[in-house]
Formats: sequence, C-alpha cells, structure tokens
Amino acid sequence: MNWVGNNNIETIIHCGDLSTPSVLQNEFGPKFKGQFHFVHGNVADRDVDEEMADEFENLICHGDIGKLVIEGQKLAFCHHPDLARDLAKTGEYDLIFCGHTHRPWMETLDNGTQIINPGTLAGLFNKATFAVYDTKTKNLELKILETL
Repeated sequence: MNWVGNNNIETIIHCGDLSTPSVLQNEFGPKFKGQFHFVHGNVADRDVDEEMADEFENLICHGDIGKLVIEGQKLAFCHHPDLARDLAKTGEYDLIFCGHTHRPWMETLDNGTQIINPGTLAGLFNKATFAVYDTKTKNLELKILETL
C-alpha cells in the first residue's frame, strides 16, 4: 500500500480472483482512501467480494463487468479475456482490463480499443505485476513488484 499512497493513486481496478476476504478487509477497505472497483473472479470468490463491498464504502463490486468513465476515458473491466475481447469489439471503450490468466499482455484491436491484462499481484505462475494507467497522459505502464 505504500507505493499506492506515495504515487497518489486515486482509483484501483481489480479484475477478479481476490480469493480471500483479508485482501479487502485488511488492506483495500481500511487503508486505501480512493475507490477500489472490482469484478468477480472465478466462482469461489463471489460471496466474499459482495460481502466485503457492503462493509466498506470505497469498495465497489461491479459483478461480472465493470464500466467507468474517468477523465473522459471509457474503461471496462472483467475477469475473462474472451469477455474482454467481446467488449472490445463493440468499439465503445478506450481500454478494457481483464485478468484470469495471471500473465500480463496487451492487445490493440483494429478499432483502436486496447485490451490489457495487468498480470497478478500474487505472483502466481508469473512474476507479481500490475498496470498503472494515467488518464491525463494516456500512458500505460506495467510494473513488476520486485523492482519497486
């Protein structure tokens, strides 16, 4: 959480697989002062997600698909890459974030929509990574946790 605070992060988008209530209950609920938007991951964490969102005002559970407009940027986020591709094909969004594979990657469709998988903070199957998107400069960076 220190890196988040030191870099003035105002909004966090999580693409599912929170898996345990302690992630929300001990970290993002009480310690993060901005908005924490998230979607359901695999079936196992659905009850946990919604229960914790009810407990903390800054936690916002969007179900299977989240949609936000931040500083004019139309963003969508979901857990599964196939759903992200379907959303991207509509051309309604500037960026779509997804998870599930635990592998960071980015793809730009012919219509200009970008799909981004920021990887996994847990370091499961790959190095621990996350993405930072600056809505003012439209700069997207992949961060590797062990290098911070």
